[in-house]
Amino acid sequence: MTKCEDIRGRLTLYLDGELQSYERATVEAHLSECESCAAIFARELSFLNAVRESGPLHVASPEMRAKVQEILTQGSAERAQLPASSRTVRSQSRVSWLVAIATGLLVLLLPVVVWRIVREPETPSTTRPSSFALMAADAHLRHVRGQLPLEMESSSPRDVSTWFANKVDFSVKLPNYQESSGQEKLYTLEGARLVGFEKDYAAYVAYRMKERPITLVITSDSVAKPSGGEEIAAGKLMFHYNAIDGLKVLTWSDRGLTYALVSDLDERGQQSCIVCHEGAKDQDFIKPLKPH
Repeated sequence: MTKCEDIRGRLTLYLDGELQSYERATVEAHLSECESCAAIFARELSFLNAVRESGPLHVASPEMRAKVQEILTQGSAERAQLPASSRTVRSQSRVSWLVAIATGLLVLLLPVVVWRIVREPETPSTTRPSSFALMAADAHLRHVRGQLPLEMESSSPRDVSTWFANKVDFSVKLPNYQESSGQEKLYTLEGARLVGFEKDYAAYVAYRMKERPITLVITSDSVAKPSGGEEIAAGKLMFHYNAIDGLKVLTWSDRGLTYALVSDLDERGQQSCIVCHEGAKDQDFIKPLKPH
């Protein structure tokens, strides 16, 4: 068995929190180094979060529980008063009757359970974060925990953009507003790396504002489309806002690329937008992202 096969076999236990501390450390260390396994982990985490957010399943009401208990108690009392031979026949009849009731309840409740999980059109699927947003939030948390180190470190947008050349199938051009405008630096570019998503690589860029990390993840819009969460129109763009694990995540598409911006900054995290939109002319663009 290869190392990857071993780790992938333990991902379910890891997600369920059933591994010992040293086992968790082994899995986390491997995920920080292996993009293939990290991509599989991100997909499984996305699925698990979707199931968790589907809400609690329906359970029997107290009235139904009391009725079933009454029937069972009554049946036990009746069997105790019968001769052994009759008791056997009645017991078989009672079991068949209970099985029929259980089958009927299952048939009635199964559609409800399935509906709760898959969220049919009556409950719009747009309330759930997209897999791209979930992956970006997970990558942000792993980087903050030191489990996803940068592959190159630089404060130069040009150097970081150049580093992605020939590593991803799309062009990455980071803005250089702070240097070109001469304004006070409100954020710092730290570096970049690749992260796995949908059997491909996405560009991961790390920023920091007042010691608080900001993540920008970029991929082709042929690989990921923004969806889910609250829709916010700003200029010609449509943003999708989600709160994931205490983080603010904005996703959107523009000029053939899809972006995810992740931070724990105030409000919807629109403060983090200044890494690309800092000038006064962009305030009208950022304003719609602020809650009313």
